[in-house]
Amino acid sequence: MTTITAGFVLASGIHETQSTTTYTTNDKKRFIQVQLLGVNDFHGQLNVTRQFNGRDVGRADYLASYLKERKEKNKNTLLVHVGDMVGASAPVSSLINDVPTIELLNKLGFDLGILGNHEFDQGKKEMMRLIQGGFHQKTGYFEGAQFPYICANVINLETSKPILPPYKIAKFGGIPIGFIGIVLDETPTMVNSSAIEGITFIDEVTAINNAAAELKEQGVKAIIVLAHNSGRQSAPNDTPTGEIVEMSKRIDDEVDVLFAGHSHTYLNTVVDGKLLVQAYSYGTAFSDIDLEIDPVTKDVVSKQAEIVMTYQDSIKPDKEIKKVIEKYEAEVDSVVNEIVGTAENDITSTKNENGESALGNLIADSQRTMMNTDFAFMNPGGIRADIPSGKVTYESLLTTLPFHFQLVKMTLTGDQIHRLLNQQWQENQVRMLQISGLKYTWGTDKAAGNKVVDIFDSDGSSIQPEKNYTVTVNSYLAAGGDNFTVLLEGKNKVAGPFDIDVLKNYVIQHKQTFTSYIDGRIAKIN
Repeated sequence: MTTITAGFVLASGIHETQSTTTYTTNDKKRFIQVQLLGVNDFHGQLNVTRQFNGRDVGRADYLASYLKERKEKNKNTLLVHVGDMVGASAPVSSLINDVPTIELLNKLGFDLGILGNHEFDQGKKEMMRLIQGGFHQKTGYFEGAQFPYICANVINLETSKPILPPYKIAKFGGIPIGFIGIVLDETPTMVNSSAIEGITFIDEVTAINNAAAELKEQGVKAIIVLAHNSGRQSAPNDTPTGEIVEMSKRIDDEVDVLFAGHSHTYLNTVVDGKLLVQAYSYGTAFSDIDLEIDPVTKDVVSKQAEIVMTYQDSIKPDKEIKKVIEKYEAEVDSVVNEIVGTAENDITSTKNENGESALGNLIADSQRTMMNTDFAFMNPGGIRADIPSGKVTYESLLTTLPFHFQLVKMTLTGDQIHRLLNQQWQENQVRMLQISGLKYTWGTDKAAGNKVVDIFDSDGSSIQPEKNYTVTVNSYLAAGGDNFTVLLEGKNKVAGPFDIDVLKNYVIQHKQTFTSYIDGRIAKIN
């Protein structure tokens, strides 16, 4: 069993659309009541418990109980997911090629799913194996998902058609509801280029509007979009922000609801007459949307949503799902329960105001040491969980570094390193690389592309623009991931071991205890 203390903010709330139409009691009696239960960004966290305010949340067996309980209340219920169900998974899933996660979704009776960027982590072929079934050398044959996946904006370059159906129509009482699926079009910057060979990603709004037009031609007036795009609110009544908010203003007004994902945040609001929801991540919550549909007009006449936390003290775990989890835990037990070291303190990925974290320092140090380079750079998105104090198992490290990226040694000039660090400030977000072997300062008042002021090596000497330096990064960064395109210019590239093996060996070398602290590698100046 894995327990993680998380620092996310939990909230819940119900929002209803405003209607200018007045309905009589008799009108309302004829409306069809439809319930949509949604999960996003589960990331294979089958046996992971997280905590908030002393209450445990998460785990697939508790999530299952909540979903089954809600489903029993309305026969017109669909279970949907909004992508990133696999990838960056807990060891109980990742070590078995994420088959356990899809099996559990099958057992829970999911009706529909879409792609997230992490579905592409192991490449398009492996993604389609999990969806459609197929053989894997390690885990053998798997039947695949027993429910359809849809995606309107990922196109096969050979056929110019979507690699999956762009939409799906479900009917309740003979009334059709259209579901459109999309994944964020920035996915190519988040995965290795080899993972998306032969496909292209088109603009999400264009794809939604094209699919909506086809649905309307078929007489569909109730339309739901499942979008792996970000949206957030810091509290239920706060102003929503994010990509999904801007998208909602540009898509067909026949669309009634948009499920969001990717940002692992809370969202429950109405924008431009469209209901927008996102239910955090990791199975710690799910979204419950209630629709009323007029069977005469075939349109949605009211809609409201609730974000439901999966508090473990409020429900019993589902027995069937618990047995499945225990079966897979036993399968990986001999691997994950190995004690590899003892952490002197909690080592977290929480960054200070400068952009540095203790866990980022530890991982970058392990990679630089193993590859014997001047510097190392680690992408923050690759760090998925903290390391708690005390005995540390291999499972804990696998949960921290779940992607199994290979390390790459390369040569960069001082000028390239300067440009690389400036690429941390991107158009829509800041991605602070975790570093080893160097220190640098950056200015809050500097323009993007010119924020880095001074860079020093471990001896305190300034980095020279024309001088060559050896650098370690993982294979994801080496391929220009997260828009760190300067790394594509690296010379003399040499592949090394996998990041998780390097971290494990680095921890083992500390025969007593190991630790890591924020030590001033990154400094913000005014």
